[in-house]
Amino acid sequence: QVKLVESGGGLVQPGGSLRLSCEASGFTFRTYFMRWFRQAPGKERELVAFISSTGQTTDYPDSVKGRFTISRDNARNMVYLQMNRLKSDDTGVYYCSVDLEKRYWGQGTQVTVSS
Repeated sequence: QVKLVESGGGLVQPGGSLRLSCEASGFTFRTYFMRWFRQAPGKERELVAFISSTGQTTDYPDSVKGRFTISRDNARNMVYLQMNRLKSDDTGVYYCSVDLEKRYWGQGTQVTVSS
């Protein structure tokens, strides 16, 4: 079965960095696009990064462009999100996701940006 497991979240001060990881299994990882989303308290889940199956194409919303970098390792079935210059607005639960016959989600990892 499809499984996505995120890790790497935590508490970080404004201006700091975190690297999130997502381990995927149960599908042919190298052939699918992958996405990272986040959900802040009281807000809807929003897309923060997209990566194509080969990793050659990435995309970000303006809110994180230049600060977040998505990457993947198809040999290890892993997708990553490097987050730099973090702000309090980046606080939320971060999820990786894949669209197969439906959209699958991991359990999420909490990121808290606070001094």
